[in-house]
Amino acid sequence: MKRVITYGTFDLLHYGHINLLRRAKEQGDYLIVALSTDEFNWNEKQKKCYFSYEKRKQLLEAIRYVDLVIPEEGWEQKVSDVKEYHVDTFVMGDDWAGKFDFIQEETAAEVIYLARTPEISTTQIKKELKLNN
Repeated sequence: MKRVITYGTFDLLHYGHINLLRRAKEQGDYLIVALSTDEFNWNEKQKKCYFSYEKRKQLLEAIRYVDLVIPEEGWEQKVSDVKEYHVDTFVMGDDWAGKFDFIQEETAAEVIYLARTPEISTTQIKKELKLNN
């Protein structure tokens, strides 16, 4: 079984998220999503989520492409997650291109950056709805 992992906040879930999750799942058989906790989002990213971690987790678990949701509590956990969950492929959006190449060097996992859905983003939705962080 080929295992894939991706990371994100997945707030205000939209079709761009679904596209990313579908394409991530196409890279293997089992998709793990490391979902940023509320504390991590606020303390490290200075992002306030509209939906709580538990609600975002519930939404992700309802998506057929997602097999497992785990908490992302810090930037440094990625290498240990890849090792702990025996991940074959690490997937991120291409806005992070090059930032996680070290994972391929430190583990056996392939690192793939997928193109984002260009016309949609949570940031854009929040701006258009005037829901500022």
